[in-house]
Amino acid sequence: MTALDVTISPRVTPAKTGFDVARVRADFPILATTMRGKPLVYLDNGATTHKPRAVIEAETRYYETQNANIHRGVYELSQTATDLYEAARKTVQAFLNAAEPAEIIFARGATEAINLVAASYGRTFLQPGDEVIVSTLEHHSNIVPWQMACAATGATLRVIPVNDAGELCMDHYAKLLNTRTKFVAVNHISNALGTINPVAEIISQAHAVGAKVLIDGAQWVAHYPTDVQAIDADFYAFSGHKLYGPTGIGVLYGKRALLESMPPYQGGGDMIASVTFAKTTYAELPNKFEAGTPNIAGAVGLAAAIDYVSAIGLENAARHEQALLEHATAQLAQVPGLRIIGTAAQKTSVISFVLDNPPLSALDIGIKLDNAGIAVRTGHHCCQPVMDRFGIPATTRASFAMYNTLEEVDALAAALQKIVAATSKRSAGTPSGAGQVSYPKPFAKSPQAAAQQLAEEFEFLGEREARNQYVMDLAAKLPPLFDLLKQVTPRVPGCMSEVYLVARPAADRPGVLEFVADANADIVRGLIAILQRLFSGQRARDIVAFDYEAFFRQIQLDQFISSQRRNGLEGMVRRIRQEATAIAGKA
Repeated sequence: MTALDVTISPRVTPAKTGFDVARVRADFPILATTMRGKPLVYLDNGATTHKPRAVIEAETRYYETQNANIHRGVYELSQTATDLYEAARKTVQAFLNAAEPAEIIFARGATEAINLVAASYGRTFLQPGDEVIVSTLEHHSNIVPWQMACAATGATLRVIPVNDAGELCMDHYAKLLNTRTKFVAVNHISNALGTINPVAEIISQAHAVGAKVLIDGAQWVAHYPTDVQAIDADFYAFSGHKLYGPTGIGVLYGKRALLESMPPYQGGGDMIASVTFAKTTYAELPNKFEAGTPNIAGAVGLAAAIDYVSAIGLENAARHEQALLEHATAQLAQVPGLRIIGTAAQKTSVISFVLDNPPLSALDIGIKLDNAGIAVRTGHHCCQPVMDRFGIPATTRASFAMYNTLEEVDALAAALQKIVAATSKRSAGTPSGAGQVSYPKPFAKSPQAAAQQLAEEFEFLGEREARNQYVMDLAAKLPPLFDLLKQVTPRVPGCMSEVYLVARPAADRPGVLEFVADANADIVRGLIAILQRLFSGQRARDIVAFDYEAFFRQIQLDQFISSQRRNGLEGMVRRIRQEATAIAGKA
């Protein structure tokens, strides 16, 4: 199988693959660990893959016996480190079938590689009136850099739409292409849906109008062989950590002529030929784009990862992963109310889904699966335009790797069956929440006093699963106001789930804030209940002064306090504190 020939054989069965998954699993130490007292079922490989012992040992060996800075040292250890680093470049060259090592640029990951091209090539060659094409399926890292480049140059961003199966509308792409098209940036595989894009065709059509093309291969390289010359990519980017390699290392491939035409992305050591205050001349490729001390150990680990997957054979792994995908698709189709988002004819080992009946948020699903020892990804997967296209805020995503098993797929399906059954039972007879709003009275004399009472309750709960269940129990007691609040107030920004909150000054207590809120995720409803105990009916100045982050760390729910979690807590607290600040200012 090559990058040009990606026909997926129908009805692949485990018996036909002949893939020794048990032997592969033995190479990954982390797979022997347990979570929540259960064997770890890791199905978040689209976010990052685990590392085989060969990669761990290569990095350890480097730091223990080979560590030195590269290129400029005349002593033996520096020469050893330099040789290892440049050998890693040659390993990547062979892996991608690039024409020469100088076409391989090491970066921190696919994100930095794409930003390098957008900043260096895009801002140099794009002009007002030019057009850049991306697709609806892109990760934010292949959208935002091009928006920035367009804003800086006056170029215009165009978007390839997708159909209901999550496939690019190639007829629309053909219509977008014209003499103003200067650049096309698309992914090889969608991280959100698993769609395999016809990149050779995309590139050929772009070249026909004189445009250059970047392919985001972050999701591709761990599943299928890559041949950048066969698909005629101008640029190709990927991250090491999705290829069983270290974090903090990635690759940009670029055709020599294009790389030579581009200015450096960053200035500093090792990217220069000479420096004077009058003029600086730059080093030859690839050093021109590798300013400063690079991630030498990461490059060594990446080379070890490539050697590992090459020894196994990506074609062999792909057949096994396709069997997992087909089995998972069949099993999840049996879960009542489950709807798979993304059903492309050409698709690899990703299943994104929602639960419609009974409705259950992706955040709740992820937490409940975590309680069963199953790790999946929830949210918009840094692909908000994809979610908007399908009219959903988020999905739950299971993504498979060569070390996953049919038994793990069965565990996922069984857990989802139990979640649906339990949710259906609890939801029976639940009111819709269109009744009278009643603002909660103060839970204690101050936020600090309320925090103390809550901390005492959480102290007796013990493990994380019990604490999460307690939050769910609080959610069950929260008055259902979702439908009503949705009609009268905007959604709280920065939340993966839908959250609606109304705050006001207390009518009978000057300087006091009270609020009601609701969400479509049970875990967030539980957090609302905690926030109401802390803040509703309290003096505004006490609310502003209260350190909620320290409190959530104290009760060991700190997984919810980061804004990057986008679970709703940070957005709600920001809104409450804004209202409290306004009230305190008037008091």
